Amino acid sequence: MDFRPAGPHDASMVDDADVLAPLLALETELVEATKGLRILGAISWPRGPVEEFLAGWRVGSPRIPQVTISPPEGLAAVLQATDAVLARAPRDHPLGDLIWKTAWSYHTAARMLDSMGTLAFTERSIELYGRPDKNRTRQNWSDLDAAEFLLEKSAGLLSSAVIDDVNPDMSAEDLAARMRALIDPIFVDDPIEVVIAPDLVSKASAASTRVRLREDARFSLLDLDQLFEHEVMVHSATMISGKRQPHLQILGLGSPRTTRHQEGLATFAEIATGSMDLARLRRIALRVRAVSIALNGGDFLDVFKMFLGEGQSEEESAQSAMRVFRGGDPRGGAVFTKDGTYIAGLFEVDMFLRVAARDNRPELIHRLFSGRLTLGDTVALSPLYDSGLIVGPRYVPTWASDLRRLTATMTYSAFVNLVDLDNLVLEDAVRFDDRAYDAWSSVED
Repeated sequence: MDFRPAGPHDASMVDDADVLAPLLALETELVEATKGLRILGAISWPRGPVEEFLAGWRVGSPRIPQVTISPPEGLAAVLQATDAVLARAPRDHPLGDLIWKTAWSYHTAARMLDSMGTLAFTERSIELYGRPDKNRTRQNWSDLDAAEFLLEKSAGLLSSAVIDDVNPDMSAEDLAARMRALIDPIFVDDPIEVVIAPDLVSKASAASTRVRLREDARFSLLDLDQLFEHEVMVHSATMISGKRQPHLQILGLGSPRTTRHQEGLATFAEIATGSMDLARLRRIALRVRAVSIALNGGDFLDVFKMFLGEGQSEEESAQSAMRVFRGGDPRGGAVFTKDGTYIAGLFEVDMFLRVAARDNRPELIHRLFSGRLTLGDTVALSPLYDSGLIVGPRYVPTWASDLRRLTATMTYSAFVNLVDLDNLVLEDAVRFDDRAYDAWSSVED
């Protein structure tokens, strides 16, 4: 295998062919054993239960949805294969450590799916995605605290009556045409198809080769920007870059351990491009609250009423509640906690980018798009980048491609976050203006 000349972080074990050969064979073994495991596909609800719930709700007799769930086939094989990899992957080598962590991720996911509908499902989900009401290490706040802060501030803005409601007046066909016009000039070598899906539960979903839009959903121009930046330029692009890696297939897997930071990166992309609107920000913050309600014993109806009380439509509230109980139990107790990762990942990505700018490590920002990675991977895998075992990304979003602009923004942001806004009010702007005039008046006197 022909790699580029070694960089300054190289160690002999990274370049040693005798060490690499068994690791690459182990990586291939893991990829083959896990590439068919799809968490969301295994736990997704059909549309019927939500529609039946809404029909009952509208006539005053709501019933918690009844969903028949069962673990997907092949879990025993995944558990056996990942057990074998975990026993053989050397964690003192950066590639071995990546293989071990990925194997752990799929092993935990398989255990989670094997316990669908039970409390063990929730426990495994927390291991993979975390829980939003737990305080962060070295921080005196939780992701739930952050979500509640965003909800409080955004509620005040919405009540000002200055911000207009968004009118979703675009059909799925119209949105598909507009999205193709954005995608096709960029992904010439890796075509991404935009298709209309009549049976899709969510409004939209994306993979490396296809974006699906629900046939009966209505969209706005804000949806176009958000879906393009979030789904296509992050989720699809990182998957494509991972699959294009010449030596490592593992970066194209999208293992569950990468979900938190992939969703955080995609959500940050919405903010960085100005695609995030207030309603969207509130939706992802409300999902964090919903997960917390469910973790504390709330059922489908409790979560539905919370969303409805915060201004979401009946259908959107039911769909949002459904997300929290996928694979779990809508009567309460068994919860899917992935929806807490959007806020968690967003703050972690933001902090990571600012620290990377502060510490003069801009290359770490580009590495985030090399495949399905965590933030820590971009640092821990430095020797593999230096040796050429991992190559840079095929696609980088515009907002992240010019590091001079991005790092300038993040460096400025790092200082602004030190400003204590609690001691400032809007009237201070008038007082700032008046200082010069008051000083001039006193001199004249």
